[in-house]
Amino acid sequence: MGSLGTILPLILMFVLFYFLLIRPQQKRQKAVSKMQNELAKGDRIITIGGLHGSIDAIEEGKVVILCGDGSRLTYDRNAIREVIKTEQV
Repeated sequence: MGSLGTILPLILMFVLFYFLLIRPQQKRQKAVSKMQNELAKGDRIITIGGLHGSIDAIEEGKVVILCGDGSRLTYDRNAIREVIKTEQV
């Protein structure tokens, strides 16, 4: 009975860490991975460095981004932070 009293708090801490830290991080990582796999030409995006542009071409692991001044920059697909949703008016 004494050993259960010492192990129980450790088990509760692990369960708490799992539900508060590990599980939400796994969900975020799945969402980011899904977003990066569903990129399409013409999507407006923001990179992790804050560059705004639209996708001009997609290769296997790289994305060519068309910037506002007409320049084309090649980025790694993992550098895409988010896809901007365009509101249809």
